[in-house]
Amino acid sequence: MKPVTVPRRIPSLDFLAPVLAPVLASVLALAVLLLAAPPMVAQEPGPGAPPPADPADVGTMDDILRAYYEVVSGPAGSLPDRARDHTLHVPGALVGIPGNPEAGDPPLVTMTLDDFHDRFGGARSQGFFEWEIHRTVQRFGSIAQVMSTYEAATTPDGEPFVRGINSIQLTWDGDRWWIVSWIYDEERPDNPIPAEFLPRR
Repeated sequence: MKPVTVPRRIPSLDFLAPVLAPVLASVLALAVLLLAAPPMVAQEPGPGAPPPADPADVGTMDDILRAYYEVVSGPAGSLPDRARDHTLHVPGALVGIPGNPEAGDPPLVTMTLDDFHDRFGGARSQGFFEWEIHRTVQRFGSIAQVMSTYEAATTPDGEPFVRGINSIQLTWDGDRWWIVSWIYDEERPDNPIPAEFLPRR
């Protein structure tokens, strides 16, 4: 005589119906909304995101350094190209301006790019054109340190009235170059530019 197998009793789930009904209704409503929604489109950059750069300004180190000097150059009455300058820099880029301790300034004043333009970016009382005359580069992987010697004049081909060195820190993200920070100092009688940072004669 075979043993008799008594089937287990499956408990009723009827008591869950009042709980599951609203959930199922919400899921169904969400599915309908998703099906009816228009296709997703690219969103505008949020606050703090850098504006898109011209690829010709950032594709190579030569490109970004050329643009770096072009944005601050222009004839009398013109403004530095603040919007273009932002496309060259990472958000939060740091600018360092040497102070004059004899006048009570700290040796170095640091600021954001916007602070720099707010302080120095007004309409030019006279022409200002700055260009690079020599460059030394140290690079490791995605980071680069550039010592860029410059001259400036009131016209594009005028007699320089000042020269100095911009120390510029850059990074390569795989697609483009970015300026992370920069600091400069001007040549003075007591601060001549070393020969290693000048063109060979």
